[in-house]
Amino acid sequence: MAAARRPGPAKKATVIPQLDWRDPRAAAIVLVSGPEEVCAERATGSIRTLLKADDPALEVTDLRADDYTSGTLLGVTSPSLFGEPRLVRVGGVEKCSDAFLTEALAYIDAPQEGATVVLRHTGATVRGKKLLDAIRAGTGGGVEIACPTVKNDRDRVQFAGDEFRQAKRRIKTDALASLTQAFTGDLAELAAACQQLIQDTTGVIDEQVVARYYGGRVETNAFAAADAAISGDYGRALITLRHALDSGADPVPMVAAFAMKLRTMARVGGKRGPARQLARELGMPDWQIERAQRDLVGWTGGQIGLAIQAVARADAEVKGASRDPIFAL
Repeated sequence: MAAARRPGPAKKATVIPQLDWRDPRAAAIVLVSGPEEVCAERATGSIRTLLKADDPALEVTDLRADDYTSGTLLGVTSPSLFGEPRLVRVGGVEKCSDAFLTEALAYIDAPQEGATVVLRHTGATVRGKKLLDAIRAGTGGGVEIACPTVKNDRDRVQFAGDEFRQAKRRIKTDALASLTQAFTGDLAELAAACQQLIQDTTGVIDEQVVARYYGGRVETNAFAAADAAISGDYGRALITLRHALDSGADPVPMVAAFAMKLRTMARVGGKRGPARQLARELGMPDWQIERAQRDLVGWTGGQIGLAIQAVARADAEVKGASRDPIFAL
């Protein structure tokens, strides 16, 4: 008979509730974690709205954890003469001072009644980890609202689609794709565009509606032009390219975008297997593997080789080997 296996040490679990940033709630301590600032601002704003609806006399105070004066946290959370509820929003916890860290650790052990303290930590550093661990362990009866990075096309489509679903508005698939392609840079701009369409239009939002509002804005970055060319949509590729150049884009990084996509296709093209396995093998994100696999549809190895040669020539020409870098591009 095999000997009984002795159990190892228990893993430290997160005790506090983990909330979606679209559905936050107030608590004595609210940790808003993660790098996506748009989501963090929405969550914090929603908490303020909820507290204000409960009591219009809500007192709101903003503090910086990296520019902190000793005694401030306890001062702004202490009950006033008339006992109004207090909301204290603390930014920069990932850069907090020693004074703030010491006082915040003491505070979460004994939060003030009637006060809600929202702590914003972007995750950019490990500064304040002791505080985060204490909150997540359940000290102070807190909650955590995660704001993870919206990092790829799929995430952006999901983000925009959720904007319309939350508003109970319907947007067609092709219209959603056009909208997310129009704002591939700043997530805040994409969020604002979604809200404008929600507020300014009625009925189903189709591609014509998106074109009417943002047709001239369809994002003209290098990767959009490369995506169109690689998929064989040469008309859209040339239009996108022209818009980019008219907006002041530099030919050199645009050629680099083509080269980057073709290089990824070449690396993935000779491999077989699921995206997750290839991602580990090639040291690339799985979404990038999936995108390259889609891009490879209709391509042969020889065609990729010719395309790489064409991009190499264009790279030399836009860097001085040609009198007309625009034509080369």
